[in-house]
Amino acid sequence: MLLLTNDAALVCMHVMGKVENKPSQSFVTIAGVRVLVENDPEGRTIGGCPNVGAVIKPCTTTLKVSDGYSGLVRIGGRRACLDTVTGLTDGTPPGVVKYRVASPGQKFVRGSR
Repeated sequence: MLLLTNDAALVCMHVMGKVENKPSQSFVTIAGVRVLVENDPEGRTIGGCPNVGAVIKPCTTTLKVSDGYSGLVRIGGRRACLDTVTGLTDGTPPGVVKYRVASPGQKFVRGSR
């Protein structure tokens, strides 16, 4: 499993909805790009979700990560994000629509669950 960087592409399950990354730490980088850590993917803006309709809410925000933090690699005491990160969005139907990693943003550094 690869570590996620700020260049990672996270998307809602509607594929076109892209999550805005915002790394919270600055002292660990891969090829000069900051690594994402625990809580970084949560509460982030999702732009471009095509799931729109009269009673349909598009994905606009990521919720809590349900899986994908490393059990071994920690940065500043917080678990590193792996390319298996997934969680729910605030889109409809509630409790069903997930976000996932489309690309980790780097291809060199691996982590462990």
